Amino acid sequence: MRKAISLIAKACGNTDISTWRQSKYNIKRVKKIFRKAQKLKHSTSKNPIKQALKVQVIKKAYQAYIEFAQSNLLKITRTIKKLQEENLISEKELLEIIKYIKHGEKQIDLIKRRVFQGETILHKEKIFSIFEEHTEWICKGKAGVQQELGKRVCVLEDDIGFILNHKVMRNETDEKIAVSFVKETQEKFPGLNTCSFDKGFYSPANRKELSKILAEAILPKKGKLSIKDKEIEYSENFIQARKKHSGIESAINALENHSLDRCPDRGIKGFERYVSFAVLARNIQILGNKIQQKKKKSQKRKKGFQFAA
Repeated sequence: MRKAISLIAKACGNTDISTWRQSKYNIKRVKKIFRKAQKLKHSTSKNPIKQALKVQVIKKAYQAYIEFAQSNLLKITRTIKKLQEENLISEKELLEIIKYIKHGEKQIDLIKRRVFQGETILHKEKIFSIFEEHTEWICKGKAGVQQELGKRVCVLEDDIGFILNHKVMRNETDEKIAVSFVKETQEKFPGLNTCSFDKGFYSPANRKELSKILAEAILPKKGKLSIKDKEIEYSENFIQARKKHSGIESAINALENHSLDRCPDRGIKGFERYVSFAVLARNIQILGNKIQQKKKKSQKRKKGFQFAA
């Protein structure tokens, strides 16, 4: 609503149409009515009468919110027609306003279904960002930060710190890409024959397929381990590989610290491009560090020879 109102007001700015002179006031009203509905909580009382009364209060607040939003959307639609008739709006401006009108209608539909019809909205129908529509709700399952809004990125790092491959995941989960991601990396680096994964990549099918393309697939199982699983995961090679696996957390942290925590580019293509540049920058940093370490060792050797002489 904020974007739709501000855009239509801007479009009317250089015309004689004075319908949206109070656009800032209207935006404040939308926000005020929204906050009122948002702050209301269902009653925790065991008395069914009190519970029912609270439900009615919540529905009334949402109804006021929807009615005000709908009246504004109708007003915006009428203004657009008037601007089109007088040829006072460009196609670019028109498409942008229509985009946010559709978003408004979509949100009104979701509120009606959830609040008034008691429907559980499917995850795929939910919108987490109207500006970056590719944004996903990510359940991390970790203490402190259980959920995040963003985009999943999978990286594969070698034993000396270089990131060999990365993938921006589009509505995919870890277990769906495990096999294809390794195959793609092997095409670029045929020497890849051992790989350690997080638990999120596990599935019986993945373990079976990865064992065919890798000499050793370190793929820990989620949940309770069977006797056969214990034999695999308690073996010396498996334990040693898991100890080294923490190195990838360092790479992820480094990528986040080097601007990948928040992407300033727009659109999914911009996001993918930004991730690629971040990975490239990380690899250049690792390369520079290796060169520095090599020079330091060389200098130490020279000092040692001089002392020996």
